[in-house]
Amino acid sequence: MRSGVLLAAAVLGLAITAARAAQDKQNFTIIERGRYLALLGDCAACHTEPGSGQAFAGGRPIETPFGTVLAPNITPDRDTGIGAWTDDEFVDALQKGVGRGGVHLYPAMPYTYYTRATREDVLAIRAYLATVAPVRHAVVSNQLPFPFDIRASMLAWNRLFFSPGRLAPTPAKSAEWNRGAYLVEGLAHCGMCHTPKNFLGGDETSQHLKGNVVQGWYAPDITDDARRGLGGWSVDDIVAYLRSGHNRIAAASGPMAEEVTRSSAQMDESDLRAIAVYLKDQPGGEEHAAPLAVDDARMRTGSAIYADECSACHTPNGGGIAGLFPALNGAPAVQSADPTSLIRVVLQGAQSAATPAAPTGPAMPQFAWLLDNAKVASVITYIRNAWGNAAPPVSIERVAAERHRLSRRAD
Repeated sequence: MRSGVLLAAAVLGLAITAARAAQDKQNFTIIERGRYLALLGDCAACHTEPGSGQAFAGGRPIETPFGTVLAPNITPDRDTGIGAWTDDEFVDALQKGVGRGGVHLYPAMPYTYYTRATREDVLAIRAYLATVAPVRHAVVSNQLPFPFDIRASMLAWNRLFFSPGRLAPTPAKSAEWNRGAYLVEGLAHCGMCHTPKNFLGGDETSQHLKGNVVQGWYAPDITDDARRGLGGWSVDDIVAYLRSGHNRIAAASGPMAEEVTRSSAQMDESDLRAIAVYLKDQPGGEEHAAPLAVDDARMRTGSAIYADECSACHTPNGGGIAGLFPALNGAPAVQSADPTSLIRVVLQGAQSAATPAAPTGPAMPQFAWLLDNAKVASVITYIRNAWGNAAPPVSIERVAAERHRLSRRAD
């Protein structure tokens, strides 16, 4: 009798041990999935202050048209992070823009995009964040001036510009296209930077993914527009760019270089291809500027400056060197509707992304010390209208204004 009881107890113990092992394995799977999804969402870019060594502890300033907010602490610290939050509170923050205690979040946190993710994916991110090192770091996120510091105003903003709800698959499209849509329009929140905003900071939905100025850079058109967007890029070109920060045409710099190194360079190949397939299916604009005449005074001056200062790296015909120095002929970034990034790169230089697939990370020197506003305007105008390119000329006044703005920026 006793042996039978012992045997039953042993069997029960083995069953419990097996069940716990299965549960642990399941939890590990969810946590690893959450780690990958947090990477897709580029959570660390905002919630980790550069140089702090404290992952997800918050404190990084996020620039908005209305002032600065600080990214909050999302480590599992119970007092200053999200350790005491329930699952529902975390889901509400990401999908409804409502934090713990009913506090309305500002759309600098992209809940307007995260709302399209599934609850399962959001909770997987939560499971991963529960495993990172808790950091006691109190952050006062709201640094906005009056009246933008009144969080209740987000009730009206949400009614105007926020449509909560999951992203339904499009049956007529492939599984790969739908996966790309889920990423671009959801966790990857590409439109957060690449879609123009109205005067209240809401997305201009009619100009979806057609370019926007953010953090002193121009996030370019990423539709399939033939001249300003990705029309001249293949799916493989887009994948290479997102994987390495470089392709035969372009090199990522500024905020995009950070996105590549922190996020897309670590994504699965299948997800990169899905994003590329989806972007290649987004319609671009139809109207484009006519190129300036070659005998225009700005073109003649710009041509001489380009030959002296730019052609050694970008080559005389603007072809660049694939993987090192971006091409300028036919490049969408060069022909963008807004020249903000071009002016910034010429004046301040730029460091391109360095990734495992392209570790060199070449840089461009600054020319603010060498070229005055008129010369900068001329050379950029030339680049935007040479070798078959066509884009509006850049004025001396525009360069002067950008030079002044850059002189006041900490970055």
